[in-house]
Order: sequence, then C-alpha cells, then structure tokens
Amino acid sequence: MRNWLRHEQHNPISYASLRIPQSAIRNPQSKLRNLVAVPTLANYLLVSGLLFSLGLAGVLLRRNILVIFMGLELMLNAANLSLVAFSRFNVLDGLPNYNGQVFVFFIITVAAAEVAVGLAIIVALFRAKQTTHVEDLDTLKF
Repeated sequence: MRNWLRHEQHNPISYASLRIPQSAIRNPQSKLRNLVAVPTLANYLLVSGLLFSLGLAGVLLRRNILVIFMGLELMLNAANLSLVAFSRFNVLDGLPNYNGQVFVFFIITVAAAEVAVGLAIIVALFRAKQTTHVEDLDTLKF
C-alpha cells in the first residue's frame, strides 16, 4: 500500500483541529448552532439572480442553438430556485407554505416536455440545414 493512502486512512479528524468548543460537543444544541451559517432569503435570491443572469448571457451572446437552449433552461431553473426560496421562507401561522414548491413541481414537469420537443426541433433543423448556428437558420421552412 502506498504511503499517502495509508496516511489518509489513519488520520482521524479531532475536535481540537476544528476549534469547536467542548461545551458544544457535549451539548450540540447550545453553541454549535451559532457556528453554522444559515442561508437567508437574500442568499437564495442572490444565487437565483446569478443563475438567471448567466442564462440570459448565454441566450444573448451565444450563436449555437444548443447553448441558447441550455441558457433558457438555466433561466427557468433560476426562477424555480426563487419560487422555492419564497415558499420556504413564507410561514403562515407557524405552518409552512408549500404553494411555491408545488408550482415548481408542475414547472419541472412542463420543462421536461419542453426539452423533448425542443431537442426534437433542434435535431430536425440540424438534419435539414447541417448546422446549429443561429445566423444560418434564417428561413421558416426546411
């Protein structure tokens, strides 16, 4: 057995190396909760906005129809993330609100059908024109 593999197997992680207080190890609910960063609604919306802007940049700047299609799907998933985030942080009378998550379930179902139809159209366009560049696809008939 190689030396580096043996070293990784016999190197347990100690609580002292993680700098976790002993009181948090004995009672995990007391101070360990203060050490863990909990994502807020703003964090989810920031990630959703970044994903949406990346998808928008892919749609506007790229010329390949497959990359444009992936950008559209990225924008759709960014909208899904924001819907789930709003649903997660919307609590009414102490009960969670699952309306946004159910809505996302239906959006993903429709997106699966959209992917199947979209890829079929892209394959048909490629067979007819032998290209996937958008500027070469200037007519509406094959």
